[in-house]
Amino acid sequence: KSFANLPMAFTDELDWPQFSEITGFLNSTIGGWTDSLYLRLRRRNRCNHRDLQNISQNGMLSFFSFFFKLYYLARNQLLDNPAIVIYATIGNDVCNGNRDTLAHMTTPKKMLSNVMQALRYLDSRLPNGSHVILTGLVDGRFLWDNLHDRYHPLGQLNKDVTYSQLYSFLDCLQVSPCSGWLTPNETLRNLTSERALQLSNVLKEIARSEKFANFDIFYMDFPLRQTAEEWRKMGGEPWQLIEPVDGFHPSQIAAALGTSITWQKALREWPQVLGKENPFNDQIEAIFKDQGGH
Repeated sequence: KSFANLPMAFTDELDWPQFSEITGFLNSTIGGWTDSLYLRLRRRNRCNHRDLQNISQNGMLSFFSFFFKLYYLARNQLLDNPAIVIYATIGNDVCNGNRDTLAHMTTPKKMLSNVMQALRYLDSRLPNGSHVILTGLVDGRFLWDNLHDRYHPLGQLNKDVTYSQLYSFLDCLQVSPCSGWLTPNETLRNLTSERALQLSNVLKEIARSEKFANFDIFYMDFPLRQTAEEWRKMGGEPWQLIEPVDGFHPSQIAAALGTSITWQKALREWPQVLGKENPFNDQIEAIFKDQGGH
């Protein structure tokens, strides 16, 4: 019974899309709470019930997003309502476990080519009136700055394994998820963030200058800094925004807080993306109930 859920866990890559920042729909009782763009859209208009798709993947670079993921986009261009697409590689285009990590990062030129190819494909698949939000890359120096001298869960009992030691061990095995940021080499961490900023600027310029037939396009910075500020106001510590086991991915708390920041930005700057509140929400809920949940 201990391993009964392993098949589901492995098919989800040990992730929890049902609790995620964009498509979360279940209440989380582990490490935080669930808030998501989907849940907020559903509350705003009950016609959004169950209208979500998560086709992300750990480590997915911009190059592979078109070839391996967007192909599975479930939207009929003629029969379905417009969609909201969140395009976010977060750090994958600068993160790798290679010794010469800088040489294996996506270049700005390649980033432009990859993303434009993906967007042209979306233009051929999305219903007219859709929206695409490009999210900039994260500044991963946050990881080392807030975790390196803390004890990893494996070392909390005997005070003998810090995140710095874990990162070095993974790097030694050449399985580090991000050699450029998970390193004591400050120069390398800065160079990795510099490349991430260059790639974010590519996305920003695409949103500013490119036009597409079936969707409008927007850009927003990855909201890690604002998330940390909000969490501090709530009495939290920055390290709590990072998944404790891998010391790399955002935690459940970070995901929930990030949702609020994205939502408020959309309400303020792009209200057309979210659509109007449905005045018939109560009637819809009374007639259809929750249809057995999600």
